Amino acid sequence: MPGILLGDVFPDFQADTTAGTVRFHQFLGDSWGILFSHPRDFTPVCTTELACAASLSAEFAKRNVKMIALSIDSVADHLSWSKDIMACNTEKAGGPLPFPIIADDKRELATLLGMLDPDEMDKDGLPLTARCVFVVGPDKKLKLSILYPATTGRNFTEILRAIDSLQLTAQKKVATPVDWTPGEKVMVIPSLSEGEASQLFPAGITTKELPSGKKYMRYTQV
Repeated sequence: MPGILLGDVFPDFQADTTAGTVRFHQFLGDSWGILFSHPRDFTPVCTTELACAASLSAEFAKRNVKMIALSIDSVADHLSWSKDIMACNTEKAGGPLPFPIIADDKRELATLLGMLDPDEMDKDGLPLTARCVFVVGPDKKLKLSILYPATTGRNFTEILRAIDSLQLTAQKKVATPVDWTPGEKVMVIPSLSEGEASQLFPAGITTKELPSGKKYMRYTQV
């Protein structure tokens, strides 16, 4: 089945974009990356999503994340639609779209990455791209994937929160609990012994007492 799994090396594809021809691994360099697809240009939900992504571009840049979008429309359509997107962006109205959009009119990349939505068709009866999110690490491996149907817009603030967790847990032997945000306590991973955890987290560890008596709910500050 087409698609890419967590931990896989992301394909080093070449594509035409609003910023010219892009080779994906070269585009990323040593940065993290987010590739997100949308069903169609000049549609309402997609316009709100890309306007939001544009407004958060500085936040992605702070995290060393390069952004790139994709749909089955042409480069010419992407460039024209970008003006509509930025007109809906109250923070940067009238400015240039701060990330490129890939033109995948032959659906080759969407097929390779498992992005097509079988329930959403164009006028010719061909499937449109779903609302995919792929986060790729500096090692070019897939770190996170989310797949939304065409009818459900994404929450880019949540995507930023997830990237904060991915970047923290790539460096520290911790996991982030439900609804975690940067600065809050994190959880010590279960595979660490008490001795190892004490050495790694000199700020101290708090263990929640549980009916089972098991000591797996261990919190610390990093």
